[in-house]
Amino acid sequence: MYPFRLTAVVAFLFFSLAGFGQHEKLQIVPSDQIVSGAQNTAAYLPLLQDNKVAVVANHASLIGQTHLVDSLRSLGVNIVKIFSPEHGFRGIADAGEKVESKFDAATSLPLISLYGDHKKPTKDDLAGAELVVFDLQDVGVRFFTYISTLTYVMEACAENNIPLIVLDRPNPNGFYVDGPVLQPEFTSFIGLHPVPVVYGMTIGEYAQMVNGEGWLKDSVRCNLTIIPLQGYRHDMIVDLPVKPSPNLPNWQSVYLYPSLAFFEGTVMSVGRGSDFPFQLYGHPEFPMGTYEFVPESNEGNKHPKYEGQQCYGAKLLRYAGRYPYNPRLLALNYLHDTYRFMRSKGEFFNDYFELLAGNNELRKQIEEGVSLPEIRSGWQKDLDVFMAIRRKYLLYE
Repeated sequence: MYPFRLTAVVAFLFFSLAGFGQHEKLQIVPSDQIVSGAQNTAAYLPLLQDNKVAVVANHASLIGQTHLVDSLRSLGVNIVKIFSPEHGFRGIADAGEKVESKFDAATSLPLISLYGDHKKPTKDDLAGAELVVFDLQDVGVRFFTYISTLTYVMEACAENNIPLIVLDRPNPNGFYVDGPVLQPEFTSFIGLHPVPVVYGMTIGEYAQMVNGEGWLKDSVRCNLTIIPLQGYRHDMIVDLPVKPSPNLPNWQSVYLYPSLAFFEGTVMSVGRGSDFPFQLYGHPEFPMGTYEFVPESNEGNKHPKYEGQQCYGAKLLRYAGRYPYNPRLLALNYLHDTYRFMRSKGEFFNDYFELLAGNNELRKQIEEGVSLPEIRSGWQKDLDVFMAIRRKYLLYE
């Protein structure tokens, strides 16, 4: 047990010293202290009037307690259809679960899934729409698929000469930039662009970057309007009022998600089906566990990994609670150390890991025992290039 404990202590000291003195302390800010783009109706209602409007939205697309679609219809906007991303319009489908298109019972509007038979709106999907409004709550992580949906919507709008309005929302992980930059051969729906795992931009800023850098197919450009936030800065952890997806129920899970999601490309569980998804990790045979849990089927987790089996692992709420003092970096020490103790249990990684990492180097480095500082130094040059690109599109301090 002692080598693990010493490694954990050394890793904690490294992370603490790496972040010491670099920034002012982070603050958790309630979402009601920020005016979202959706709330600023005066800025975009004139653009919607006398147009047939399609809306890209889900359960978190709210103005206060009222859904964006209901709010706009009450203001006389002619909404003709709704597009929904991964997890569906109600936000309850499993990760990766195919979502069917249908009519929405509450609004009697066509509800077109962009996570079913296709992920990019077709010409027929957009027929009858003269303008598209996009309002999804992102979490600022490359493999969270709402930015891929954004990209395909932008591309379809550009190809069909339809203006797009993005109602900006805060990035709860917008206070740092870290991780390997995606390499082209690992492009997928969980990573379309040469950006790091954590890119430090709101979804409106990201849309501007995709447009400005010519990252849409055939370098088409979208007729894009961003409705900005008020009261948001990039040194905030924003406590979101509604969970953006079924397994990110609170600020702690959102905060830990960028680091723990790497375990989805391994044999380890990240707590799907438990009371603490993306706030712990474990395995039925993990030898160093200090926390026990049994994954069970629930909303958003129909058949979680190791369903019904006792798992042993670590809960990271204490680490999250130290957020003012933690470095603004991916916490790779959990993955790095866990591999050391699980490699004898069979194949630790699966093919999904490379898509999450955006390269095949990180897996090799962990398998070879490369130190965390050396791993980070390997992606620093690409990070510097990205930071120069990112700077051009920032809307907030």
